[in-house]
Amino acid sequence: MERIDQLDKKILQILSGNARMPFKDVATACGVSRAAVHQRVQRLIEEGVITGSGFSVNPKSLGYTTCAYVGMTLERGSMYKEVVEHIMQIPEVIECHFTTGPYTMMIKLYAHDNEQLMELINGKIQSIPGVLSTETLMSLEQSVNRRIPVSFVEKPK
Repeated sequence: MERIDQLDKKILQILSGNARMPFKDVATACGVSRAAVHQRVQRLIEEGVITGSGFSVNPKSLGYTTCAYVGMTLERGSMYKEVVEHIMQIPEVIECHFTTGPYTMMIKLYAHDNEQLMELINGKIQSIPGVLSTETLMSLEQSVNRRIPVSFVEKPK
């Protein structure tokens, strides 16, 4: 991955705030040509700096009123990849992390209600081979939802 320069950071900062902003407006804000912005964005995508774009949909608008985090303990940490293959088959799971601490894995999921949450945990997640136990934490409210800030300060070496 090439080094990210100040222009890249400025472009990332602008697009992180509004991914739908036209490149001509980004170019104007950065004081460069639209072609320069297009080339920079394309390179950032190819290098894996920009990993996606799209719209965020409010889960409640689709009837998902319950958000939960499930800590999972596996028989062996080396089973993580096989368990992830099963987790990928559960569309309500929106995040999955291999973690340190008391759990081998942590997942975030949405359910329509507590009944569906129980079915997801008891009927699907706990039946995955290698899952020893789960602990569920329900989110009562999401207070912060933001992206990592794009800073113009160099990280310490």
